[in-house]
Amino acid sequence: MRIAMIGTGYVGLVSGACFADFGHDVVCVDKDAGKIAALHRGEIPIYEPGLDELVAANVKAGRLGFTTDLTAPVGEADAVFIAVGTPSRRGDGHADLSYVYAAAREIAAALKGFTVVVTKSTVPVGTGDEVERLIRETNPDADAAVASNPEFLREGAAIRDFKFPDRIVIGTSDERARKVLGEIYRPLSLNQGPLMYTARRTAELIKYAANAFLATKITFINEMADLAEKVGADVQDVARGIGMDNRIGPKFLHAGPGFGGSCFPKDTRALVKIGADHEVPLRIVEAVLAVNDNRKRAMARKVAHALGGSLRGKTVAVLGLTFKPDTDDMREAPSIPLVTGLMDMGAKVRAFDPVGMAQAKAELPDITYCDDAYTCAAGADALVIVTEWVQFRALDLPRLKAAMQQPVIVDLRNVYRADQMAEHGFVYHSVGRPS
Repeated sequence: MRIAMIGTGYVGLVSGACFADFGHDVVCVDKDAGKIAALHRGEIPIYEPGLDELVAANVKAGRLGFTTDLTAPVGEADAVFIAVGTPSRRGDGHADLSYVYAAAREIAAALKGFTVVVTKSTVPVGTGDEVERLIRETNPDADAAVASNPEFLREGAAIRDFKFPDRIVIGTSDERARKVLGEIYRPLSLNQGPLMYTARRTAELIKYAANAFLATKITFINEMADLAEKVGADVQDVARGIGMDNRIGPKFLHAGPGFGGSCFPKDTRALVKIGADHEVPLRIVEAVLAVNDNRKRAMARKVAHALGGSLRGKTVAVLGLTFKPDTDDMREAPSIPLVTGLMDMGAKVRAFDPVGMAQAKAELPDITYCDDAYTCAAGADALVIVTEWVQFRALDLPRLKAAMQQPVIVDLRNVYRADQMAEHGFVYHSVGRPS
């Protein structure tokens, strides 16, 4: 099948490379000439394990290409995927659909023959209706069907998620579109990829509902962590105990500094706005947002408490800046309010992240960036583990203690055990466990 992928961001580039790896002919389109030029040089604009090799292999095989002009790729395509950004609109939290609608108009003008136009971007319910209207308005003679095919990719594991999906949701009532998309995803049949066909609006809502539910699980266990600290319980055992119930499941029950990234904060805010627009208040989702925002700010106070209540003149080492490991994504990372809070309380902050420091410098320009964990810890009064990179799971603890001014560790990801840290002479604070 011939595919045009509009947008070479996280979703577009990963999806395009994986479709090409299935054997389809894919052209990825982006207005950013610099990004397209970099892709032609083999430079990947995002960090995702294995993506550089996947792109290179499919470019070499002639199945994957890049361009700034969508006219030819769209005109030749069996399916055109819209994978442009839908950031939170400034001021009200709604998803900004301006990029989606601009892409729809440009696609409409280039359509030739029957084509399926697919929204891959995360979009509010009813967006597919508007995309269809714009296509008809721009090109009344277009023979096109509009479908929804939301992505469910985890940053850091996106290629595996694409090739071994939990589900593939396809929202369309057009039989021709079902056949085209079924053929595009047919290579997954060997992996028993579960295709789920729904109405278009249902598919759009599934994406938001999934992210809101996962965000709710994270926020719930974080509140249980706060209670566990007060009553002397261990939240990790609590999570294991409830996660063994197959009605609940163990995933997304890891206490920490709150969720961030490109999806959960944006999508939960947008879902609240969708509910308000339809006079359906989503009180649980509203609470999830409020609790998560408060939690991120509270982490700086947790560090201050570990140092006796005052950070004035103290040096704090921060390990991990990205919102999760195996990505360079800094969008709404818990490290941002944490570091800002530490500096507001008078601390000097040093930081190290294996991948994300270039991106972090735009968000946190006034801290000292270090080359490794031990340089970061040198002279620090406290060390804070913010992102659970694998490099931080087996630190040389004697070396770490020798480098620090005070042996205080605040582990916001519960990477270590309290007894292990006590054996090495650390004052250890974690999340939802007795100190």
